[in-house]
Amino acid sequence: MIAVTRLDKQVMYLNPDHIICIEETPDTVITLHNGNRYIVIDRARSIISRVVAFRARISRQAAFGTAKKYLGRTGVSQFQCSIAHAEEPLSEYQGKRIPTPFHSRDY
Repeated sequence: MIAVTRLDKQVMYLNPDHIICIEETPDTVITLHNGNRYIVIDRARSIISRVVAFRARISRQAAFGTAKKYLGRTGVSQFQCSIAHAEEPLSEYQGKRIPTPFHSRDY
């Protein structure tokens, strides 16, 4: 998120991924992908440098592995089918359809 200042001096935070364009008429107008437009005090050059710094910080965190540990976890074991954990060998299920977990039906 980047901070911008509205005309009434309130600080507002925008997601830079949602910005479509920044127009600098006498006032700076930020247009988002949902059609919302915001008039801010900040100059376009200043906003662009904040977006670049934000993206650089994200890239640095991804490159050096300083992101949160939970982002790299895989929860495969919690979504496996209960029949796969059954004590009987899978050969008993030959010819029968083994039910798949609900989340994997989307693929």
